[in-house]
Amino acid sequence: MIKEKDITFNSNGQQLDLYLPDSGNIKAIFLFFHGGGIEEGSKEDAIRFAEYLTDRSIAVVSANYRMYPNAEFPDFLYDASDAVNWIYNNKVKFNNCGKLFVGGSSAGGYISMMLCFDNKYLEKHGIKPTDITGYIHDSGQPTSHYNVLKFSGIDSRRIIVDERAPLYFVGMQEDYPPMMFLVADDDMQNRYEQTMLMLSTLKHFGFNENKVKFKLMHGKYCAHCSAVDKDGISIFGKIIFDFISEMT
Repeated sequence: MIKEKDITFNSNGQQLDLYLPDSGNIKAIFLFFHGGGIEEGSKEDAIRFAEYLTDRSIAVVSANYRMYPNAEFPDFLYDASDAVNWIYNNKVKFNNCGKLFVGGSSAGGYISMMLCFDNKYLEKHGIKPTDITGYIHDSGQPTSHYNVLKFSGIDSRRIIVDERAPLYFVGMQEDYPPMMFLVADDDMQNRYEQTMLMLSTLKHFGFNENKVKFKLMHGKYCAHCSAVDKDGISIFGKIIFDFISEMT
């Protein structure tokens, strides 16, 4: 695995890391946004699964973004769209591979959903959400994120569907790329039910069910992100690889 660390990708000084296959053969790119409630966490989280993917010819990009309390909505979403744009502008680093998957865990899953369903962030760069090959939304919050509410002075337990919520935008586009949703059976309070509402809403608007994958993970919230199976294989890495393989 070839690593390129701390590459500044936008004018706000946000950085990303690249993990590239030793062989130089790249079948797809996976852009990952870390979790941490939009107030902690790091792009370093991708090291948990990067080697598994690069060994299978998938390049990994892991990007930081502005976080609370030094950011406000939607700073982190514009940072995320800047990371997508950086990949499009640097395709030579990926042997001009055109298959880009975007995903994240927890807060990162909320970010990937916002990019997927609210097209203004990618359209800032002339990128349509459907230009993305697929999305992997892991344990993301489809309603307004609890810390988006908290830092707006609203009780973080409220269930609000407004322009800060991925659910708000479902049905405003004619089509969406293939996507996978993951959630744990011992996830954060109400996260499973909200994920089921997202899936039901997509179905309600007639989104092709064959393009939506759902996986219920067993255990604590996001524990699968760092877990390995009995053979020492990254569980999250294998899930990502299997989805990308099915969609490419």
